[in-house]
Parts: sequence; C-alpha cells; structure tokens
Amino acid sequence: MKKLWIWNHDATYMFGSRSGRHYWFAKYIRAYGYEPVVFCASTNHFDGTQMELKGNYMVDTVDGIPFVFVKTPPYKGNGGKRIWNWVCFYRGLFRIYRPLIRKSGRPDVILASSVHPLTMAAGVQIGKRLGIPCICEVRDLWPEAIFQAGMAEETGFLGKALIRGEHWIYRNADAMIFTKEGDTDYLRERGWLTEQGGDIDIKKCFYINNGIDLQEYVKQIREKRLEDADLTTGAFRVTYVGTLRKVNHVELLIRAAALLKGETDIEFLIYGAGEEEEALKRLIRENGLRRVHMKGYVNGQFVPYILSCSSVNILNYSQNMYNWSRGNSSRKLFEYMASGKPVISTVSMQYSPIEKYRCGISLENGSAEELAACIMKIKEMGDGEREKMGQNARAGAGDFDAPVLTGKLADVIGYAQREWKRRKGRKEMKER
Repeated sequence: MKKLWIWNHDATYMFGSRSGRHYWFAKYIRAYGYEPVVFCASTNHFDGTQMELKGNYMVDTVDGIPFVFVKTPPYKGNGGKRIWNWVCFYRGLFRIYRPLIRKSGRPDVILASSVHPLTMAAGVQIGKRLGIPCICEVRDLWPEAIFQAGMAEETGFLGKALIRGEHWIYRNADAMIFTKEGDTDYLRERGWLTEQGGDIDIKKCFYINNGIDLQEYVKQIREKRLEDADLTTGAFRVTYVGTLRKVNHVELLIRAAALLKGETDIEFLIYGAGEEEEALKRLIRENGLRRVHMKGYVNGQFVPYILSCSSVNILNYSQNMYNWSRGNSSRKLFEYMASGKPVISTVSMQYSPIEKYRCGISLENGSAEELAACIMKIKEMGDGEREKMGQNARAGAGDFDAPVLTGKLADVIGYAQREWKRRKGRKEMKER
C-alpha cells in the first residue's frame, strides 16, 4: 500500500473522539490503497490537555490508524502562546520526519491541512525535499479571516507579508483542496489564476466540504440516548447545539424566543457552553423565558440523538462577523441535515446547501422578528411539507457522507501524483 501522511495541527482531539474530518479520511482511504498516518500537536486546543511525551514525538494507534503527536508547548486562549505553539509544530515536523521514515518508511504523498498556514508551508517544503507531491488543504482563508477580524491591515507590512506567504503556498502546492464551494472565488479576486495571467491553475483546485459519518451517526442515535425529559415532551422543539460565542450570535435566538413567549407549545433547547453563556442566561431571566432551556455542554456522542428529537434545528451565526459569500463548511450544518429535520439558518450565504437541497429557510435580514416568523412558518406547515423538508435534509447529507468525501480525496491524490510525475518527466527531458 502507498503511504499517506495527513497533517492537521488540531487533529489531537480526533484520537479520543474517533471522529472528525481527518480521522474519517484515514478510516476510509485504506479502501483506495493508502496507509494513512495522522500528524497532530501534543496539545489539545479544545480542552487544553497535553500529551505526555518523552521525546520530540510519540506514536499511538486508534482503530488501526497511527497518530503521530508532535511535541508542542501548552497554551490557553488565542494569544501569542498559541502562535508559538504553531511555530513549534512547524519546526517539530522538520525534526521528526526523517526519524519516522527510518522507522516506518517514506510517504508517497502529504496532505497538509490548515488550521494555520505553517502546516501547509511545511508540507510544501518537506514534500520537495522528499521528492513527493504535497496537497494543501485550506479550511480557513488566511489571511482574509485575520483582516476581517481586524487583527491586521491588508495594506500594512504584516498584511502584505501574509498575502505573499499565502500566494507562495498556493503556487507551490501540487494540488489544493478548499472546504467551501466558493473559496476559489478568492483566487480570482486576487488575480492569481492562470486564466487571468497569474500562476495558479484552477485545474489543481478542488472542493471537498466537511461532512458527517452517516453510519456512525445513525448508530449513535440508536445507542447514545441522552436522558433529558425536555426531549420527550409533545412540544415543538427549536434546537441549537454548538459553542456559545459572539460569532454564533445565540442572543438572536433568545430574542426570537421572547417574541414567541405567548406560544406555549414551543420549547427552545440550547446545548453548548462558551464565553457568552452567562450573558445569555441573564437575558433569559430578564425576559422571563420559562420555555428557553440552557442545557450546558453536552458530549458530542449525544448530539445525533438530540437533533433527531428536534422539530427544527437552528444554524445560528452572525451575518457580520464572517464572509458568507463563499459558502459554509460548518460540520454542525451537516449534523443538522443528517438528523432529517428542517434547518433555519440565521445568515444568508452563497453556495448554500440549505437552498440547494431545499431543506430549510435562510434569513434575509437576520433579525429576531424574521427568525421568529420562520420558526412559526415551519411550525404551521402541514406534516407532509415539513416531513419533505426533513427528507431533503437527510438526502443532502448523503452527499457529505465521509466515504463519499474520501472518494473525492482519493481523486485529488491521484491528480497530484499524476501531475507531479508529469512535471518531473518534463524537467528530466529539459535536462537531457
């Protein structure tokens, strides 16, 4: 079998959860003749835990998938220590790749996935050293996200340096994977495509969104049931599951609930924790909302069952804190769709799966009044119409099933290897 190295700085949690994009890629890519190895940091970004390493790295296996934990320092939050953690991961990859090759053999291809661009930069550089193709996967458009968050100016020295680095990565990658359908619009906006006189061929750019392992999802609905009386009442249940941050704008859902205070057969269930939790609880108390239930953090294994008990699921985001013109790659969306229940999105986005599969409603102006009206619209639908919307959601989720997405990855790997061999042959011809 050929060996595939998968690099994702934040894949640490996947070792324990046995889920997530790169765990699923590793799980299903074997069917295409590849032996996967997942590289990640020794620090778990999501809970702050640290793997105990005696050297620069440690190898452990789950479900037959080797995970290489690269030594990185602990940190909390999103400040300078997190950036230093990224740098240490980047440097660590250079320290460990040769010892790993001596122990377990050379890779045939590298998939370097961004949480930050340094992972992709390392993939390109080490790929060239080993004479193998590197596929760069862009899950967040850096540095666009930094500019939008106001953390740097695009026209400043740092902004220009970040753009140059980004361009270098895209130009030198043997293939590119983008997780949002409209991400290649960004390359066109920059004028980087060969059709515009640039140096990046659109043919090497591929779209593979996030998704869900439907087989495991259905199994969890059946086997991982949460004991919660609010899930078994006869009420119309409006459900949100996710982090409680400003970007999720859950305040909007609570304000919509206040407008529907007189609808005694509607219950609002909010599962999740985060920085906004106390402020949201205060808002609920101030409005006397007895049918809005803050449930706190819930283990991900119970999410499929919770969503399957819902009447409508709310995809809650802020319209202004993110660029929705390129689409959505939220794993939450595909979990919602897989539940077979209608989805209401509080943001209007281009390349919307909700619109494509006709499985819900997207708000136009993002107001509490509009959200309340959409909730009532779905509640007052005939059973057949609402059921059809749920069926569309479930069918649409099938296009984002992990085995389907892994098949697309196998196609990208094949392309990258063919193009690398073609360029190598052309170079050898010139040197003769």
